[in-house]
Amino acid sequence: MLKIPIFHKRWLNIICPVFILIIFFCLNTLFAQEKKDETYKLIIPLGLIEPDIPEDNPLTAAKIELGKKLYFDKRLSIDDTVSCATCHDPKFGFAENKKVSDGVKGGKGKRNAPTVLNSAFYDLQFWDGRVPSLEEQAKQPIANPVEMGISHEALVEKLKKIEEYKKAFNDVFNSEITIDNIVKAIASYERTLISGNSPFDKFMYGNDKNALNDAAKRGIEVFKGKGRCLTCHEFLDSYGLFTDNKFHNIGVGMDKPEPDIGRFEVTKNPKDKGAFKTPTLRNITLTAPYMHDGSEATLESVIDFYNKGGINNPNLDGGMRPLDLTKEEKADLLEFLKSLTSENIENLGK
Repeated sequence: MLKIPIFHKRWLNIICPVFILIIFFCLNTLFAQEKKDETYKLIIPLGLIEPDIPEDNPLTAAKIELGKKLYFDKRLSIDDTVSCATCHDPKFGFAENKKVSDGVKGGKGKRNAPTVLNSAFYDLQFWDGRVPSLEEQAKQPIANPVEMGISHEALVEKLKKIEEYKKAFNDVFNSEITIDNIVKAIASYERTLISGNSPFDKFMYGNDKNALNDAAKRGIEVFKGKGRCLTCHEFLDSYGLFTDNKFHNIGVGMDKPEPDIGRFEVTKNPKDKGAFKTPTLRNITLTAPYMHDGSEATLESVIDFYNKGGINNPNLDGGMRPLDLTKEEKADLLEFLKSLTSENIENLGK
């Protein structure tokens, strides 16, 4: 029988526990890395479908958490006064209760801040559709002098001085902080802001015939028929985005001396003058004021705007015309629009 010298036994008593600890540490690190890189599964509420996720920016829990931190951090602006949430606030359906947004150093934008909710489903971003992705959308306000007012290079250097961000970006992206990784994280968080399961969804897709009152049910018929709303604010038998992801001139602001020409700034196509993206109607009771310039304070006034056929101008969409809705039809339509608001919006993304 082989005898192990006492000297060697002592070393074995020291080495074995250390070796076990090293193995445990390595395995724990490996499992932690796998968990960090594990694809995050979106929870899709009633009334919606799975959105497309870019192949170069898969969702992970750690990335979403980093994006959430960035979304609410005012240090992303030049003077630490403006964050993404300043203009896209959970309290207002991830939009803002102002006609147009206030920026840094007294700056003021020219358009109303649209909701971020369900923006994962949009083909193009911004009222004029000038970018194709949430990543590119997140880039522009940062450098815009009247919004957050800081260059991408300056923001990267600013965040590199914050230890918690240095560590978080290394953990999530296995690299140092870059503007592309900043907006990938923000966009990942925004893709989790999916809102459905409204009373309308329960009625339409959940087969709950008691989810809507009689006025809202009549309002659906006005929406689909005489109101002509369904033409642009689409919903299907299986899901409803309430936007056609297209651009229309309905006349908003076109009676001003120097109107906002919208989509034309992007395409330079004369037919796009005064055209703006069809906004979703989901959670619309939370996102007043309305239209791209915030010119309509209430849903009642929005209905009246459409009822009169918009504002006439050379590029008015061919679908715009007086509707001749009765007082009762307008009230029913309003009741239907109210049914598109989901519960607990403020808790989304928490």
